[in-house]
Amino acid sequence: MTYTADQRLLQAEFGSTALADRLGLVMSDRLQPDHVAFIESSDLFFLSTVDDAGFPSVSHKGGPVGFVRAIDEHTIAYPEYDGNGMFWSTGNVASTGKVGFLFIDLVTPRRLRVHATATVSSEDPLLADHPGATLIVRATVREVFVNCARYIHKHQRVESSPYVPAADGSQPLPAWKRIDLVQDVLDDDSRAATEAAGGPITAEEYAARVADGTS
Repeated sequence: MTYTADQRLLQAEFGSTALADRLGLVMSDRLQPDHVAFIESSDLFFLSTVDDAGFPSVSHKGGPVGFVRAIDEHTIAYPEYDGNGMFWSTGNVASTGKVGFLFIDLVTPRRLRVHATATVSSEDPLLADHPGATLIVRATVREVFVNCARYIHKHQRVESSPYVPAADGSQPLPAWKRIDLVQDVLDDDSRAATEAAGGPITAEEYAARVADGTS
């Protein structure tokens, strides 16, 4: 583990330099069997990316259990499903390739952090294994760190999101695609699905759905 100058300054200020050096020894540059088991049992994780101006972004990624794979001890791969068309995270991956994963289990609880460099592809052979996916991100592991469960609030899992693609790749229409302000920039299939769902809704109606979790 290599610390930055500012990290070292804060370690010195709070008297934790020796502790940081000791903890750095437990980091790994490869996935261990217990890491792989945790990753591949996950149905969600949080992804941090950095754009070409150095500004970070963090997003939630979800899917069926096992949608993230450890291809080998140095490689993680996951599918990107239909989103809002901004390609914020994947665009950042294409720009800088710098990513951070936070795998977190809110039931047990436990967590695992992974720093990596990544690429994104629309032609990756793994696409065939993920119905409904549009892209595959492959990440080469640089650092793996097991965090303790301190400050993780324990939750009970209730159910999977209805938007996880089915075996044939189909998904329910998300409410944001029904907003009247975006109808003219949607593809024909989405506009047809909007009409089949009852027609467009206003931005205010969408905001109400976001607020009550039905979006």
